[in-house]
Amino acid sequence: MTTLLLVVAALLIVGGVVLALIRKRPALPTLPDDETESAGGPRLRKPQSVPPRRPASDGPPAPLPREKAGRAPEPAGAPEASREEPRPAPAVSAKPSPQAQAAPRKAERVEAEEGEREEEDIPESTVPLSVEVSAPPMPPPAAHKRDVAGLRQGLAKMRGAGGFFGRLKELIAGKTEIDPRLVDQIEEVLLTSDVGVKTTAMLLDDVRQALGRKELTSSERVWTRLRERARELLEIPGGGALRQRDKPTVVLFIGVNGTGKTTTIGKLATKLTEQGRKVLLVAGDTFRAAAVQQLQAWGKRVGCEVHAGADGADPASVVFDAITKAVKDKPEFVLVDTAGRLHTKSNLMDELRKVERTIKKALPGAPHDTILVVDGTTGQNAVQQVSEFGEALRLTGLVLTKLDGTAKGGSVLAIASEHRVPVRYVGVGERPQDLREFDADEFVEALLGQGDDPARAA
Repeated sequence: MTTLLLVVAALLIVGGVVLALIRKRPALPTLPDDETESAGGPRLRKPQSVPPRRPASDGPPAPLPREKAGRAPEPAGAPEASREEPRPAPAVSAKPSPQAQAAPRKAERVEAEEGEREEEDIPESTVPLSVEVSAPPMPPPAAHKRDVAGLRQGLAKMRGAGGFFGRLKELIAGKTEIDPRLVDQIEEVLLTSDVGVKTTAMLLDDVRQALGRKELTSSERVWTRLRERARELLEIPGGGALRQRDKPTVVLFIGVNGTGKTTTIGKLATKLTEQGRKVLLVAGDTFRAAAVQQLQAWGKRVGCEVHAGADGADPASVVFDAITKAVKDKPEFVLVDTAGRLHTKSNLMDELRKVERTIKKALPGAPHDTILVVDGTTGQNAVQQVSEFGEALRLTGLVLTKLDGTAKGGSVLAIASEHRVPVRYVGVGERPQDLREFDADEFVEALLGQGDDPARAA
């Protein structure tokens, strides 16, 4: 009886060990390079598709991040326990199990497959190139054609007997000896011609010193001296025609009501398109009823595209959409019109600053030019406008309009002397060709040149 009990106990122990071994054995092999045995058939070897194994001296590979490689797919029919997180090997066994040896190789295989899939998903066009492509050089501005005779005709009122320079010429010309009391007469002409107190004092000090040194002994020398000083005042770096600084080059036009901003933009668009430049006009004046229609009429006449928003729209939003469009279409110039505003209204000047910030947001570095349009007939008020707008925005140039309709015109010297803002264009008529590129030497020659000799005017 005892022997029978011992035999049964031994059988139970053997059966438990066999059952444990059967449960521990995986249903399918996990190593791709291990030999597998089909049922009733010879041993087969899978093709080697994994990268070569690392030497033992390199140590175990770094764990692969979960978000990149993810978890390897579980074999079909695997028991539920095999899908749990791997547990550390028991301390009693110094030799790693086959599953532990297979884990690093499985991670390497998954990483290699993921890398291959990532390279296949990247389109060829998005791969950055290491070749640096330089931007094409900007075309040079059109050469200025000297036309003193034409400019002189436009400035006839300033040059005539009742004009600023005409009065000076009548006062000085024909005198063989210069009386020191002549300085007082020159001062009266300068002040009544809107030259301004500061500029007048500077010019008179120079004349007095020259008289004291006996340098101005004739009317011809006095006249020559005035021409030299006027040229020095007006020759400011940065003057002249618009230059293409980028593609697109954004030019912001500002000024008070009635100075001729929209008309100036239309005339400039005419000049630029005649030079073969592509121009976009932006109707940023959304408050004046006819402003958009006026700019659209210029665009139709010249052949330029005009970007306009809805009536009463926010000027900054209209300008932002236009600049965004220009960044894609790449015109050479974008001319932005704005609503006229009194320079004494702080809220309107703040709105102008907002438009400038919006332009910078749409295109960093823009606006490339900020042009103040000034009515030449407003005299000393024009000087004040330059001061107020210059505090709000960084001015890069002036356009002086309506110089054909004033007998004074001395504000040209006052603005140049007191604010040192270069004059870019002067308007001497209604036609597009009457908006003339400013050249200090040509302007002074047109005003103070001797006689009307065509040879000297050329």
